[in-house]
Amino acid sequence: MSKQTIDDSLPLVQPHPLPLVQPHLNTIKERQAARANNKKIMLCGGTGCLAGGSLKIKDAIEKALEHNNLKDDVKVVMTGCNGFCAHGPLMVTHPDGVFYEQLNPEAGVKIVDGHFAKGQPVERYMYRDTVTRKPVPKLNDIPFFRNQTLVALRNRGVIDPEDIDDYIARDGYVAASRALTSMTPKEVIREIKDSGLRGRGGAGFLTGLKWELCSVVVQDEKYILCNGDEGDPGAFMDRSIMEADPHVVIEGMIIAAKAIGAHYGYIYVRAEYPLAVKRLRIAIKQAEGYGLLGRDIFGSGFELNIEIYLGAGAYVCGEETALMRSIEGKRGSPIPRPPFPVHKGVWDKPSVLNNVETFANVPQIIIHGAQWFKSMGTQKSAGTKVFALTGAAQNTGLIEVPFGITLRRIVEDIGGSIKKGRSFKALQLGGPSGGCIPESLLDLPVTYEDIVQTGAIVGSGGMVVMDDTNCMVNLARFFLEFTAHESCGKCTPCRVGTRVMLNMLTEITLGNGREGDIELLEDLAGDIKAASLCGLGQTAPNPVLTTIKYFRSEYEAHIRDRWCYAGVCRTLCTFHIDEGKCTGCTACARACSTGCIVGDKKQPHRIIQGRCVKCRSCFTACKFGAVKIGSALATIGSDPSINTFNDQEVSS
Repeated sequence: MSKQTIDDSLPLVQPHPLPLVQPHLNTIKERQAARANNKKIMLCGGTGCLAGGSLKIKDAIEKALEHNNLKDDVKVVMTGCNGFCAHGPLMVTHPDGVFYEQLNPEAGVKIVDGHFAKGQPVERYMYRDTVTRKPVPKLNDIPFFRNQTLVALRNRGVIDPEDIDDYIARDGYVAASRALTSMTPKEVIREIKDSGLRGRGGAGFLTGLKWELCSVVVQDEKYILCNGDEGDPGAFMDRSIMEADPHVVIEGMIIAAKAIGAHYGYIYVRAEYPLAVKRLRIAIKQAEGYGLLGRDIFGSGFELNIEIYLGAGAYVCGEETALMRSIEGKRGSPIPRPPFPVHKGVWDKPSVLNNVETFANVPQIIIHGAQWFKSMGTQKSAGTKVFALTGAAQNTGLIEVPFGITLRRIVEDIGGSIKKGRSFKALQLGGPSGGCIPESLLDLPVTYEDIVQTGAIVGSGGMVVMDDTNCMVNLARFFLEFTAHESCGKCTPCRVGTRVMLNMLTEITLGNGREGDIELLEDLAGDIKAASLCGLGQTAPNPVLTTIKYFRSEYEAHIRDRWCYAGVCRTLCTFHIDEGKCTGCTACARACSTGCIVGDKKQPHRIIQGRCVKCRSCFTACKFGAVKIGSALATIGSDPSINTFNDQEVSS
């Protein structure tokens, strides 16, 4: 057993004097329900909002409440991530449900003085509609929230993640009680199988089937494992659940352990998630104190102990066999299968690994039933999926939607379309192992089977919206650079193949591409997918293949015309100003760091090419579309000074 996760600084919750069975759960729920209408400020205490100053805002709010003699009337609760990350720090008032965003300590004081002391909500800090710019007071009226369906994220922003009673008040541990005291392992497995729940970590394997395969193996020891590693760039679904609702992970693991016959579990969390680790540790100690972990849980005779194991941040450790080797203290690298982990996993014992989001769905399925879960989603892709919506959308953050929703509804209804008046170009789905989906496929339903047909994958839930300022060749290079760096190096196709592809893409973005490079990339990608040992190598070529499939003209322009449409690859573009559109506002000149833009105010400006370093600042700053991108090849000879910048710089 690893000792690295023991934290004696956390006080151990004293065990309740009575066995924690259903009547006591109801007592806690009744006590909490009596307080439901009390005035509260639910202040986001997720990683993003904490970085934005939530603790200072909390201090300012508490002082303002005391100043207004409201300290005993209004409770300030630090919640986990609310989901609307780009608008933080944020808070929601209860019970009226008014949403305030982009806060600072001064804003917190003004909200207390106006909203609570005078009964006058403060419009200045409310969300504003992306079209009308009118304030939208209620959280449930904001399109970002209104168009979601919450199952795994049902407790986000509404409970104190460090208070087990808050979790119990919202049906917490009811499912575990039912599974341990009134259901057999076969009945638990049947419910999960009938629900159609698939693993939310990327592979999409049927959860109930995995549990069943492990349950029939006869062994003296079995392990239940939770994957909270989450290494995809821009993905924070699992981190958010662990920070906002740690007890749901524990409860899901208890139910799974009962189903397979395991009595020991690990939650594998990367060390870069200190807040998630802290709250999980608190939750485990609270659960132990309430008799929900340890011996004779619910008086059922069932025993389960859970330990947190800190990962060192290796992306490949998201693969199940690599994760298990890491827990054993070995180098985290995949091993061939079979035997599969359900037969021979950690320490060669039968083991089941599910990710955080998968476990977060389990209690609700046990409470409401398989058919309830299947009523959301489609026949083969049941339930909901959590996505990290990022990029060029106006509204970004963590969302949960039912399978079967179209990509267009996510981008337009929840995301609020593209910001800054740009046009949609592509959607990167599935992280570095996923692919790019063009606008022509935006009406595609989000299901495992439909998305894979595009060449992308649902994956763990990374979803990046891209506008017309993105270069698809450079994007493919960026993701391949990540996977090549994260390769464990165990198999040659992945270790060498991804590097060869990366070098080719880099040369193309530098203007050194050759005829035949596109076809060679496709051939190499096929070999790497077919011969790599694990999912990292097998999916690494996806961004390259999908960008070639849907945006081949950009590759051809880079190679044949020495031109980057988006103006990202510096050696392949020049910038010039259309005098007919230039208003002389000087925005481009003020953004330029080299002083290469000249012209009088309110008169057309021009760019001195010899000074331009292709930083794109003028292109980004211009609100009138006057700054244009041209091919570097077209100007070579007429103005050789354009080549005075560093050829090796490539924007990512």
